[in-house]
Amino acid sequence: MTHRARRAARRILTAVAGTALASVILSGCLYAQIPAASPAPERTPDTSGVPAELMSYYTQELDWSSCGAGFDCTEVTAPRDWDDPAQGDLSLAVVRHRATGESQGSLLVNPGGPGASGYDFVADSLAYAVGDDLIKDFDVIGFDPRGVGRSSAVSCLDAEQMDDYVYGVVPGPRNTPEWDARMTARDKTFAEACEAGSDGLLPFITTVNSAHDMDLIRGLLGDETLNYLGYSYGTFLGATYAKLYPERAQRLVLDGALDPSVPGLEVGTIQAEGFESALRAYLVGCLNDRDCPFSGTIDEALQDVQALLAGITRSPLRNGDGRMLTVDTMITGVITAMYNPQSWPYLTKGLTAALQGDPSVMMALADQYNSRGTDGEYLDNTAEAFRAYNCMDYPVEDDKAAEDAAIAQLQEKAPTFAPYWQAPDPCEAWPHPPTGVREKIIAAGSGPIVVVGTTNDPATPYAWAESLADQLQNGVLVTRVGEGHTGYNKGNACVDDAVEKFLIEGKAPKDGLRCG
Repeated sequence: MTHRARRAARRILTAVAGTALASVILSGCLYAQIPAASPAPERTPDTSGVPAELMSYYTQELDWSSCGAGFDCTEVTAPRDWDDPAQGDLSLAVVRHRATGESQGSLLVNPGGPGASGYDFVADSLAYAVGDDLIKDFDVIGFDPRGVGRSSAVSCLDAEQMDDYVYGVVPGPRNTPEWDARMTARDKTFAEACEAGSDGLLPFITTVNSAHDMDLIRGLLGDETLNYLGYSYGTFLGATYAKLYPERAQRLVLDGALDPSVPGLEVGTIQAEGFESALRAYLVGCLNDRDCPFSGTIDEALQDVQALLAGITRSPLRNGDGRMLTVDTMITGVITAMYNPQSWPYLTKGLTAALQGDPSVMMALADQYNSRGTDGEYLDNTAEAFRAYNCMDYPVEDDKAAEDAAIAQLQEKAPTFAPYWQAPDPCEAWPHPPTGVREKIIAAGSGPIVVVGTTNDPATPYAWAESLADQLQNGVLVTRVGEGHTGYNKGNACVDDAVEKFLIEGKAPKDGLRCG
């Protein structure tokens, strides 16, 4: 395949990370008083069905140490390549909050991404990650997937270089050959830095390998089957686990589902449509607020937003720290606020300030999304791990007709975001070819798998939840009617009761349960 063909075919690859963490922006609900955990004896590892060549991994002795009130943590050794353990090992960081009542086993939690830290999700925001009843009945397990955070991690750029890559101004008109060439050169520099800084890990940063890692953690914790709560991209990780280990996938909840059968071109297009729909919902509320900087009809307000974005495209705004608010950074700030309706008032402040030439609020929203601290340092490697997973998980698509159709759909269904949703494929420069596939996951022989979808979820549109629940042999769909990303533990008692009764008692809700 030629260099040009690969770039054109994946011009609208997944553009936005999907995480439950993104939906807590400015919501003030990260921390809560957690009851003291109950000590309990360690369980014997479960090694049933483990082949001899992997037995040493499933029988390793874990060294747990206290890492905060109610928490203990350890490191797990896993093979870099589950198909060829001779390729060497890597380390997985695991944190556990002991059940506050009588534990019925472990509950693994993943916040999404790909690339978000499950360790931090549980250690820093346990009450947001899971509800009180799950905290009482389970040892809640957070882990950094391979390539992420405290585990053996992808490492690419230092903070200054990352600022230039994420926030830098790319000269020239968008989507011209000159602009494309500059974008491609930046992506090549980024990919080369990742290869140089990641100790040979890049070819092994795949969702399939990560799903095998989850089974290793399950076995070491002594659980015969997996209890799992996965948000956003974590639904793809959980569905992949069910594909690989259907007999062990007995109590899985997949909230904010990705459809594993959707090609990469469609993923980016459908996400753009989701954010367009969420933006319209935001403007409905904004126009009824006296602080809203827009007026008139929804369509007129949307045209004003589009005009603002076009203006920033022509003339980026300089922030107080010298960085420029480009239209790409502006888009990042807007979609960040779309994850949670509680952040919409902050978006109003940001849009108002930008209209007045002040980029600081929109820059802060983008910084939150990009995990950039106020000191200029990056708090984690989410962006780097996100690229690594996507470049290995999404196969190359070489279909010019499909690309043209996707662009036409993008322009029709997401006119606000369409001008900014296309760019040269960053994975073109990735040093290793993808190994993932896009196909339906059936998971024949699994237990019930509860799929939660929110009707106007911007990042993982509801249609994906419907599709995943339908393709899984034992999929059960639970619908949350509302706005925002993911549905569990967001204040909807109907959803919360369905999820918790299933995880705690094993009683799946009725397929098609609709929670208003």
